[in-house]
Amino acid sequence: MKKIGGLQLSRKVNEKVANLKPSGIRRFFDLIIGREDVISLGVGEPDFPVPWKIREEMIYSLEKGITSYTSNQGLPELRNAIAEYYEKFGFKPDPDRIIVTTGVSEGIDIALRAIINPGDKVIIPEPCYVSYEPLSILAGAEVVKIPTTPDFKPRYEDLVKVGKAKAIIINYPNNPTGVSYSQKDLEEIADAAIELDAIIISDEIYSELSYTFKHTSIASLNGMEDRVVVLNGFSKSFAMTGLRIGYAIAPDEIFEAMLKIHQYCMLCAPVTAQIGAIEALRNGESDLERMRAEYLRRRNYFVRRLREVFEVRMPDGAFYVFPKINANSEEFAERLLFEKNVAVVPGNAFGECGEGYIRCAYAVSMEKLKEAADRIVDFAKRIG
Repeated sequence: MKKIGGLQLSRKVNEKVANLKPSGIRRFFDLIIGREDVISLGVGEPDFPVPWKIREEMIYSLEKGITSYTSNQGLPELRNAIAEYYEKFGFKPDPDRIIVTTGVSEGIDIALRAIINPGDKVIIPEPCYVSYEPLSILAGAEVVKIPTTPDFKPRYEDLVKVGKAKAIIINYPNNPTGVSYSQKDLEEIADAAIELDAIIISDEIYSELSYTFKHTSIASLNGMEDRVVVLNGFSKSFAMTGLRIGYAIAPDEIFEAMLKIHQYCMLCAPVTAQIGAIEALRNGESDLERMRAEYLRRRNYFVRRLREVFEVRMPDGAFYVFPKINANSEEFAERLLFEKNVAVVPGNAFGECGEGYIRCAYAVSMEKLKEAADRIVDFAKRIG
């Protein structure tokens, strides 16, 4: 190995980072860059623009020259609005225990780094969002993955088998499956967390996109508020993806640790996005209802079409369908892309138990969704 200044090149990169696998979502996204002939059902991004009232408020703030730092925690007006808003999900947090983050992704990262000591176990039910395992590894955790197929719900008996654990990461409605958790499901997870003396990191970014039943935060269950870190944001419900605005609600001791990390790595979330988020919570309900109704219409159509050729569980929320294809996920997705110009994500990108499935995001126009459905059904019938 050639040395530069006495340091081997192989030692310049952190071993944990060097050993991380690239995102399976990103690989398929890179394949379609610049291809306007492809219908992409791969990226989980709303096709709606940010509602005009929110954009208008942000534009006005820029015209007034409001471009400064905010407090590390975020604007008090926004934290108060979040506290009031979260009452609809079962509890009203203290605004002083809320951190405004640059998206939920930062919230996951700082929550894990705040609580994990090297070797602590983190339980991750799979299939799951692609960042949970890498961020846990970077925080120094030992990751324990719990397969949840075929119903995609973690069970008490499977969780407690792990033994003592520091954290359980849950996401509901779930990316990639669209499955959400009933009160009974949440109680099982809560009981397991108590048995394991574990903290729950609850990613609730799709809370507003619930169709089968109303979303309930696991932090609202009796005695759980001091054991749960709630993560949420504005990317999915208000189509504010590129504005990178989220928040974390955490118990006192964990909150202080998360805030320390946030102060040093991020300082504060963008003030323009924070101002837009205030407007979203105050006056965005009608736009949210309109988008949710459209996603529901798309869901019902797309599931009906896919059931012509696949076994498909009806999603409870979010904007994903996770059909069982009875084929190799990556091979199926690659052939579908190159033969039918439709991009989906292989199920194994979300964990080994996702093999044999694909994730399709129905966050595209109905016109594109109908064309994609025609192509997928034709492809599946042709390959048998």
